[in-house]
Formats: sequence, structure tokens, C-alpha cells
Amino acid sequence: MTILDALILSAVEGLTEFLPVSSTGHLILTSYLLKISQSAFVKSFEIIIQLGAILAVATLYMKKISDRKIFMLAMAGFIPTGAAGLFFYPYVKHLFENTLLTVIMLFLGGIIMILLELWQIPRKGKSVMQLQHIGIKKALLIGTIQTVSMVPGVSRAAATIIGGLFLGLNRKTATEYSFILAVPTILAASLLDIFKSNWVAQKQEIILLTAGFAGAYLTALLSIRILLAYLKRHTFLAFGVYRIILAVIFFLIIAG
Repeated sequence: MTILDALILSAVEGLTEFLPVSSTGHLILTSYLLKISQSAFVKSFEIIIQLGAILAVATLYMKKISDRKIFMLAMAGFIPTGAAGLFFYPYVKHLFENTLLTVIMLFLGGIIMILLELWQIPRKGKSVMQLQHIGIKKALLIGTIQTVSMVPGVSRAAATIIGGLFLGLNRKTATEYSFILAVPTILAASLLDIFKSNWVAQKQEIILLTAGFAGAYLTALLSIRILLAYLKRHTFLAFGVYRIILAVIFFLIIAG
């Protein structure tokens, strides 16, 4: 991996981690195009750039995360995912090598997102407008839905946002809860992977890791701000269409 590869991958991670488009799918496709094969270092690099993206959320949402009620809602949402991760991750981690499964999940996720938005647009009734009003029950249900994102291509952001919309959250609240729920979820998963890893960084690799962490942090800051601004006037329909188009392109690339 070169420094340019590291910057490209970190930008892809930062830009897609909090969008409902599957950052994992984008990293797999980008690595394929850059001819970067999986190795102990590459796996560790992906962990580090995820941590960079999470730091962006902590930077922008520290005040809200520090709120006792919101913190408890984040922990409630994390419980189902944390439990599922401990029990099922050893059995599903090999799925990350299945590129076709990633393509299928990208496609199906796009279909579900489009259908949900078409259902949401004419839907009437009071929606949850504030993070503090989500409630423990809804947080647990969203966290349960988030467990599906252990399958590559599903997208953690898509699962939580779709779950939030289905349970009556408005788009902004569903998205912001997805951001905040990402902190304990990705932090716990990253720490577990680091703990299980026997990899030791070399000097050149530390430079790549530092560049990747910084790149993911900066691009995630940008991505979060752009997404929130976009949702003030738009729905998630475009993301559903994008997932389908990406899945088709991805399939044509691997099939060729």
C-alpha cells in the first residue's frame, strides 16, 4: 500500500461511513480497483480509519453524547449489537470475503430504502423530532435492526436509519441517532479486533496509519455536515438509487 492508496481508502471510509451506502462495500470495491489484497496490515488499517471517522462524530456531537439521556439511548441501542457481535461475529466474519454477497446486499438495501421512502412521503402522523424523545424501547429495536449490518454490503448506517424511519423518527433524528450509535458500536468492534490481532506495526506502516486516520477524520467531518444539510431539503431516495447503480457496476466489474 502506498501513501496515495492510504489517502484514497481513508477518504472513501470517511465519506461513506455515515451514509446509508455501505462503507465496507465501497472499501472492498476500492481495494479491488487499487489491487490491494487483504493482509494483517490492511485489516488493521481499516480499523484505524474507522476510528478516525468515529472521532469526527465525537468532535461534532460531544455535547449531545454527554447528555445523560442521549448517552443511555446510545448504550441501549448498542446492547443488541454488542451481544450479537460477541456470539455471531466469529461465524459471519468469513462473509467479508464474499464479494457477490456484498453486491446483493447493496442492491437489496437500495430497494428497501426506496420502498420505505415511498411509504414515508405520504405518511401522516406525528414523528419523533428530538433525540431525547426516542425512548429506550425504540433504541433497543433500532439496535436490534443494526445487527443485520454484520453482513457486508448492508451498511450499519442504512440499517439504523431505515430502522429509525420505520419506527417513526424523522429523517434528521434517525440520522443523528445513527451517528451517535456508531460511536459505541464501531469503537467496541475496533477494540475487539485490535485485541485479537497479533499484528505489530512497522515504521512505514505507522506513517500510512497516521495518514489514513487523519484522512478519514477530515472527510467524515465533511460528509456528516453535507448529509445533514442535504436532508433539510431531500429524502433518502437518491441513496437507494445510488446503491442499486453501484451494485450493478460492482457486479459487472467482478463478473468481467
